[in-house]
Amino acid sequence: MSQLLRVQNFTVSSDGFGAGEGQSLEKPFGHADPGNLLAWAFATDHPPINRSEPGGSRGLDDYFTRDYARNIGAEIMGRNKFGPQRGPWQDHEWQGWWGEEPPFHTPVFVMTHHKRPSFTLSDTTFHFADGDPAAVLAQAKEAAQGQDVRLGGGATIIRQFLEAGLVDTLHVAVAPTKLGSGARLWESPDELLDRFHQDVVPSPSGVTHHLFWRK
Repeated sequence: MSQLLRVQNFTVSSDGFGAGEGQSLEKPFGHADPGNLLAWAFATDHPPINRSEPGGSRGLDDYFTRDYARNIGAEIMGRNKFGPQRGPWQDHEWQGWWGEEPPFHTPVFVMTHHKRPSFTLSDTTFHFADGDPAAVLAQAKEAAQGQDVRLGGGATIIRQFLEAGLVDTLHVAVAPTKLGSGARLWESPDELLDRFHQDVVPSPSGVTHHLFWRK
């Protein structure tokens, strides 16, 4: 089976924004509160970032968060997901939001027009790729060694890969909160229906899971 490019557990507000405005070192999601936007995922038994206390929900939402690492051999992300710096890299000491144990456990390809050397933290190696979506996907697929590639976001990068026709499956969770502005994934999920099949699954947590797969 061919390698897939998958968007997983990506969360947007009810008005289609994946992050707010004004990103900074202290506010990775800008004016958006990640504790509010991502509450559904952090409440599960398999949250995206390990928490100190055990336990969590084992229902529908946990079904999706458990799938996060299944058959994933590499990740692609935008520079704004990696960190708040813009332009040429001024601080190579900055190694991402996640500390010494990033949650990816695979090679990660950060899309940027400003190269910097690769580095490794625990079992995650970050590479900085200056190329178009197809070229970066080719690098990630090679690094994934036959497994799938996860497209981690943010919203701008996901739109670029959608416009290039490279995304195979998407799971987008729509949270019951509005942001008003920021990095928008869509005006409406209906925008994807010319290219994708869709299932919509509401969760007791209040989020609605949108599942898309290529026609």
